[in-house]
Amino acid sequence: MRRSPDGRHGFTLMELLIVIAMIAILIGIGYPTFISILEKARKTQAANEEQQIVAAVNGFYTDYGKYPLVTADTIIAGSTTPSNADLFYSLRAVALGANAPVNGIPAVNPRAIVFIQPPISKTGTKAGINSTTGIWYDPFGSPYNVMIDGSYDNQLTNPYTDAPSGTTLYLGVIVWSFGKNGRLGGGAPAAGFTSENGTANNFTNSSDVISWQ
Repeated sequence: MRRSPDGRHGFTLMELLIVIAMIAILIGIGYPTFISILEKARKTQAANEEQQIVAAVNGFYTDYGKYPLVTADTIIAGSTTPSNADLFYSLRAVALGANAPVNGIPAVNPRAIVFIQPPISKTGTKAGINSTTGIWYDPFGSPYNVMIDGSYDNQLTNPYTDAPSGTTLYLGVIVWSFGKNGRLGGGAPAAGFTSENGTANNFTNSSDVISWQ
């Protein structure tokens, strides 16, 4: 540090460069840790929401004696038919989509029982129910995937090639999140998402979050 003619202290260029370098090193050390913490928080949130979805679908079955929307083992995701939005309109007792009124009565959830109340998001694929489309997005920005046992044999086919917990899952409903790469399993990302370790369609080493493990 050098002294200026009026007696005040100032930094030399070399000292400033050293300080900048130290800040850069600290940022470099801290950023990966921050990303890791953020991913862990997203996975925890997804796991909690998946259990809420499973409970809501099972609650519907308990009250109505059947599952919502399906007549065969069906994956409900995004804008496919039936859509993620149709499922959650029905479970939220919102009279839109597949749950729109028929002769004045909601088609899927006629008693208007609220089985789940997810957070509402007004911004695109931000986590929560999109206020425009009705789709429920996970904390990573993909619609939740839900498979329901519409054949009523208490058996669902594991969607992953490496089949965590077995090829056949003896459950009535399962839910999964695609994680940070926006695709089933690890590997290359979907558009707008981040690449990750692992292999496509395999759960191992991916950031996917599943309800049955």
